Amino acid sequence: MARGGQGLARVAVVVRAGAAPLWWLGVFATGIGVLVPGLTGRRIGVLAGAALFILAAAVVAPVRRGRYTALARSAAHAGKHDVLQDRGVTLRNWRRGHRWWLLLAFLAALGSAFAVPAAAGLLMAGCGAGLWLKSAWIGRREQAEDALLWVRVDWLAHGAGRPAGKAVRAYRGTGIAAGDAAPGGARRKTAVPV
Repeated sequence: MARGGQGLARVAVVVRAGAAPLWWLGVFATGIGVLVPGLTGRRIGVLAGAALFILAAAVVAPVRRGRYTALARSAAHAGKHDVLQDRGVTLRNWRRGHRWWLLLAFLAALGSAFAVPAAAGLLMAGCGAGLWLKSAWIGRREQAEDALLWVRVDWLAHGAGRPAGKAVRAYRGTGIAAGDAAPGGARRKTAVPV
């Protein structure tokens, strides 16, 4: 990066990075957990898990929304020497940095099935759903403002991959056509004319 340019990752992509692994590991853990009768029985485990799923999604989706809003409101325009990180690179970096936490959460969900079948797996899946909802909220904001939000990669590294953590002091903004991810962090369905 020349002349003081910074590596920038999409905020919505970072938020969305944990959604798919949490969802699929949670669904897998739930499927295995249903096979185990457990101490409470399957019916109670699944009902408790459904409640935990809804609660987790409802808690994760709005967490730190005020911080995201404040950072977005004060976002400066990205400089011409800033380097926009590809969506795939951002996803891979986040997942690589959190792989041990994801594995431990999955193993804990499997182990807990012997006590309360399927509950912890549905809790994991609910956290993934909450992250999808949060990225969708960011996407709606990006479309309304007609600007994509980016965060410095070095701040992400110091903040354990959290795009609204204490290490993040400001966002940068670009036009809606920048980068290879749509508003909200999803893969672009069609190429955007430049």
